[in-house]
Amino acid sequence: MVGFGPADVPPSAAVKFVGAGTAACIADLLTFPLDTAKVRLQIQGEAGGGAAGTVKYRGVFGTITTMVRAEGPRSLYNGLVAGLHRQMSFASVRIGLYDSVKQFYTKGSDHVSIGSRLLAGSTTGAMAVAFAQPTDVVKVRFQAQTRTPGFARRYHGTIDAYKTIAKEEGVRGLWKGTAPNIARNAIVNCTELVTYDFIKDALLMSTPLTDNLPCHFLSAFGAGLCTTVIASPVDVVKTRYMNSALGHYSSVLACAVSMATKEGPIAFYKGFVPSFLRLGSWNVVMFVTYEQLKRAMMAAQHNWATTL
Repeated sequence: MVGFGPADVPPSAAVKFVGAGTAACIADLLTFPLDTAKVRLQIQGEAGGGAAGTVKYRGVFGTITTMVRAEGPRSLYNGLVAGLHRQMSFASVRIGLYDSVKQFYTKGSDHVSIGSRLLAGSTTGAMAVAFAQPTDVVKVRFQAQTRTPGFARRYHGTIDAYKTIAKEEGVRGLWKGTAPNIARNAIVNCTELVTYDFIKDALLMSTPLTDNLPCHFLSAFGAGLCTTVIASPVDVVKTRYMNSALGHYSSVLACAVSMATKEGPIAFYKGFVPSFLRLGSWNVVMFVTYEQLKRAMMAAQHNWATTL
């Protein structure tokens, strides 16, 4: 058997909460350059981001190569600290509390309907955004910020970014883009967690696979693909709006309309390949790590209890 086996005792809500945040941070550390490349591709073409018709980045690996040559390897990890802040607070809520909220809606019933799963995913996704939105704003701003000579840096550190945004845009600036982010994360959470649930259940019922690494890997990969296809348009609008200067877009809808008018419908799928590479790999690392962490923490808790 590979990794830790299924725990005899179901993991507690606290174990899931801590395990989800930790697993998400590990996944972010491994996939962050892909996320940065995705952000650069998504904002390419917006006003102030380059002359019309100028294409600086081409494809995910071309974007990474261009960034390393022009700004150095460290540029790929712009916003990492804020990203880890985000995952520890964000994933802990949206993923770690998903099972507890699902049980709340089903009142402890063994039969869990698709409606209950979707409702649980939407609830924890919205809760996570309301709590952790400032970390997402700072992460996106850092990822969009170039490090090349001649370009003034907007922020000189994570704490400086929080302070500067609050000072220049007000506290509301730290929650900029909350509406599209709630929409995005309701979609992402429902698609990601519910698809993972369904694929995993189907594999366990219809194939010889057991509740271990191969099953978790396939379930996470499928969830990543489905989530990218469905969530990409909202993700692009969210990124553009959160990165925009104060007053550039009057609203989220104005941002979406501007993109559609000036760049066409294809703009909503800018950065799709890095989005899939990032989200697919992120899902695999996160879910596999999360499943193993839950079991390891429960085993450690059991061993500690038996020695007392």
